[in-house]
Amino acid sequence: MSMKPVRIKPVLTALTLALLGSASAATTTLNIFMGSQQRPEIFQPIFERFQAQNPNIRIRIETGGATSEAQNQYLTTVLAAKDSTLDIFLIDVVRTATFAAAGWAEPLDGYLPSKDTYLKAFLPGPVAAASVGGKLYAMPAFTDSQFLYYRKDLLEKYKAKVPRTWDELTATATKIQQAEGGTLQGFNFQGAPIEGTVCNFLEMLWTGGGTVNDVTSPAAKQGLGFLVNSVKTKLSPAASAEIKTDDSRQQFQSGNVLFGLNWSYAWAHFQGNSPQPTKVKGEVGVAALPSFGKNPTATCTGGWQWGLNAYGKNKAAAVKLLQYMASSPVQKEMAVRGAYLPVRKSLYNDAGVLAANPHFKALFPIVTKARPRPVTPSYPRVSEIIRNNVSAAVAGSKTVDAALADMQRDLAPLLK
Repeated sequence: MSMKPVRIKPVLTALTLALLGSASAATTTLNIFMGSQQRPEIFQPIFERFQAQNPNIRIRIETGGATSEAQNQYLTTVLAAKDSTLDIFLIDVVRTATFAAAGWAEPLDGYLPSKDTYLKAFLPGPVAAASVGGKLYAMPAFTDSQFLYYRKDLLEKYKAKVPRTWDELTATATKIQQAEGGTLQGFNFQGAPIEGTVCNFLEMLWTGGGTVNDVTSPAAKQGLGFLVNSVKTKLSPAASAEIKTDDSRQQFQSGNVLFGLNWSYAWAHFQGNSPQPTKVKGEVGVAALPSFGKNPTATCTGGWQWGLNAYGKNKAAAVKLLQYMASSPVQKEMAVRGAYLPVRKSLYNDAGVLAANPHFKALFPIVTKARPRPVTPSYPRVSEIIRNNVSAAVAGSKTVDAALADMQRDLAPLLK
């Protein structure tokens, strides 16, 4: 399915327009693509300031696709045609190896003469996710991980603790659901055939001590079985196989969820910085994911990166913008206004960042230990195999054993 991006008017200030009028012949226009879920309204004022500081550069934003898959499909179509229209594109961290192998993303090493020194201020995870074969193929934009969001007020009401194991979560959620009655969801996760579902499955697998190289192991059966049983026992919604990441966010925000898996972006929405009203402001807590038995917690590395179009014609100006977007002031603003997890280490101790996101300091150790999804140029196929089988099991159209057997058969040749 093709996807036509939405073009947003160039982000021009009055000052920029005046300066452009006197130097229009030397003006460079940077075309930037990002998904609608990445909240362009957070980025727009940042781009405006960059234009004011660089009056010979204009920025035009194109948005499209509410999911990582839809955005990737559009970019794949454009870049496979060697189209030079886009200068910069925002991509999911799992896309870097694919874009590098296809020759679509320009390595940034030649534009950063002191690359190693420059990157020392960054978290190692986002840098590793942006690197292939020792070369930096993208500029980290913001990092992410999945966390357990919970209703503090309901736990306090029933004198319950934040669960450390999935069994504790089940017991606590069942008790509070029964006491509250109505339509309260005990546990919300993503079960639609999307990237978030891949992470939910991997987290269940990892917190049970398993690995993606063997998805027919007892740990894999336990993990997928937990998701499937959550639906069967009505701990989770009957329609869980259709729930996407932002569906989870909106359902939690409406006050209808006790425990939910989601990314860091959800926090700002829950606190009222959202297009939709929130019923949970001040009542939300965040914690590390539970685990099975005595296994350690684990979460999925997420986040997005700025890719430089290898076929673009404005690479020097584009890299200048990428460095600006990775600077400490910009990273701080994105954290404060959008609850984006910064890629710079120092900001996890910044007073302004922590005032807006008090949970960042406690979650810093979790973020630094987050685990990557399989790093391979074949990742789009890997993701498709996992998410489709997990969604089918959650929907009840495949048994847990059948879904995992099919997954193992198809993943094995890709993960050698």
